[in-house]
Amino acid sequence: MGLLKKWRDTAYSQQADKGKLQKFWANYFSIEKKIYEQLLTNPDEVVHGTVKELADKYGVSVMTMTGFLDGINDSLKVKNPIEEMEEDTEVNLGFDKELLYKNMVDAKADWLYELPMWDEIFTPEQKKTLYMEQKKSGTVIKGAKIGRNDPCPCGSGKKYKFCCGRNK
Repeated sequence: MGLLKKWRDTAYSQQADKGKLQKFWANYFSIEKKIYEQLLTNPDEVVHGTVKELADKYGVSVMTMTGFLDGINDSLKVKNPIEEMEEDTEVNLGFDKELLYKNMVDAKADWLYELPMWDEIFTPEQKKTLYMEQKKSGTVIKGAKIGRNDPCPCGSGKKYKFCCGRNK
């Protein structure tokens, strides 16, 4: 069984005791925060190695590193082969700073997007802009409602009620 499947079976288990699962996630988020603090201290350095080497580097289990790699993968410049990942798979942590920040906002991970290291990377205005861009990206804006007597938007020149708005 691949590392990612083992991680997801554990992290998203439907059979697990809710209390144990909450402790599991609280512990994971604490570890995740520490790894991001180290990564964001030197954001232009591309960290790479095998899954096992990165787990050792950050002092975490291979399973925890698998979860971290799963979480950061959408923010990487070059995606890792997370579906087939094993302990000896070469991976990288070369992330796109703006995309990572936006993904943290999207995940509602305020303990990550409010890390003080971001202040060295982006100005307060840049952070606010990225935050707002991400929040707006999930907002659906409906166009103006077409009235029965308005011109039809298909361009026929007829009233909407006699063209595309007609019940057929």
